Amino acid sequence: MKKYFATFAILAMCVGFVYAAAPKTNAAKTKSTVKEIPVTVIVMDDDATGGVDSALNSGLERTFDAKLNVTTINRSAALNDPKYQGLNLDFMPLYLIEKNDVVKTKIEEFIKNGQLRPGQIPEHNGQLVFEHQTRNGVYANKALRPNELDLFVMSQCPYGVRAENQIIDLLKLDRLPKDLKINVRYIASERNGEINSLHGSAEWEEDVRQIIIREKYPKKFWKYLEIRNKDYRSSLWDVAAEEAGINPRIFRKYWKFGLEKLKEDMKITEEYNVSGSPTVIWQGRTVTDLGSLGNIRGLEGFKQNYSGSAANAAPQGQC
Repeated sequence: MKKYFATFAILAMCVGFVYAAAPKTNAAKTKSTVKEIPVTVIVMDDDATGGVDSALNSGLERTFDAKLNVTTINRSAALNDPKYQGLNLDFMPLYLIEKNDVVKTKIEEFIKNGQLRPGQIPEHNGQLVFEHQTRNGVYANKALRPNELDLFVMSQCPYGVRAENQIIDLLKLDRLPKDLKINVRYIASERNGEINSLHGSAEWEEDVRQIIIREKYPKKFWKYLEIRNKDYRSSLWDVAAEEAGINPRIFRKYWKFGLEKLKEDMKITEEYNVSGSPTVIWQGRTVTDLGSLGNIRGLEGFKQNYSGSAANAAPQGQC
């Protein structure tokens, strides 16, 4: 997800990993010395995916070296409470962290060390506002699109490629519902008329080729990905196309069309605040991951090791 304060979010995660890896000491803090930070989490009323994020909680506790005192409130109640007016309640959960002395001291330290800029973290009524800081969540105001799965990727991101391979395995094993619609969308950006992608121009150019196949030759799309993903950084995309039964000359013919479709994907990624590959959105509203999809009836295959090879299981991570 796109971060308002990516530096701080990364810092929180990195500190979390460091603490997780560090050996525990025998020195326990007494109750009187434990520092606490009051946190209000606005959660989705009827969807646990929009609830409290334990991973974010752990990262914040390690970053601030303090225990979170979490209070939850349902979104429906927050909408009717004047003290939450002015907040963007489109995406749940929304974390509000009280700016007490513990938090102020840490924030000042981060600013002094150049890890944060003054005012970089939004505030509301004396609380720091953490929007879109969880891997999973729910868009409350998005239209429900039944049985649709959106997979946002970068074509040369190893995590995105492995996520695609999971789906390819399940399709080959006939382990997905017949009425499931899968939309593979591509992450890129445009600045001053130039398209940019995390892994360079070769990546967004490959995005365009895959989009052309997706739009013009949909029956060959997954076959091309299966072949291309075996060596996704190779410049021999034309060989992969031919092996998938596609004439490489079609890319020149439809290049402008593909570019426009890439820009449409870019608008959708912006609309959903997507920046990490892979990002999974279920039915147009729920931001989740492929493993968690296995908890949904009919999608249980996502919980399993799809082709019997650990190499094809999607690693936990994002580009």
